[in-house]
Amino acid sequence: MLGGILALIALAAFFGLVLGFAAVVFKVESSPVVEQIDALLPQTQCGQCSFAGCRPYAEAIAAGDAQINLCPPGGENLIQSLADLLDVEVLPMNEEDDDTIIGPIVAVIIEETCIGCTLCIQACPVDAILGAAKQMHTVIESECTGCELCIAPCPVDCIEMIPVKQTLKSWRWPEPQYNANNREAETIFTTLDHVLAENARP
Repeated sequence: MLGGILALIALAAFFGLVLGFAAVVFKVESSPVVEQIDALLPQTQCGQCSFAGCRPYAEAIAAGDAQINLCPPGGENLIQSLADLLDVEVLPMNEEDDDTIIGPIVAVIIEETCIGCTLCIQACPVDAILGAAKQMHTVIESECTGCELCIAPCPVDCIEMIPVKQTLKSWRWPEPQYNANNREAETIFTTLDHVLAENARP
């Protein structure tokens, strides 16, 4: 009896060593750029970027197969962060439809219609929906990423997407729009360049 137990322990230890050795020898080194991109992504795994998750999207960006503006939950802040990381041009958010809300969005549950089926709770990848079976559900606005994964499972269509309310913390100055065909603006920038050049001389 004791011999059998010792044999099992020895066998388990042997296979553990083999697996540990194999994990070290055959380890696949991940690109540090992919790791950095993946760390910036919201990790909602919503698939709105047309990839299976955040990690595949990060790999596609690193390989140059995808643009940096395909993640609605990340919004403009993510685009700016990715542009700074990769030293590329900031792109506007990719909008597929003209009716798409521009800017961050959150889900809102219509309380009068909700039947408490819990399907939206199961679909939410960030646990931003509270509720119980046959009880009214509600969305935690600060946790919602706007991935829209909760809409499809709802059998009574009681979930709507609305723009995030703008506050002093979220408001930003709009970027200036420069028109190269505007002669007055062209003259101003040319004059400014001359002044800066003159001041830079010793």
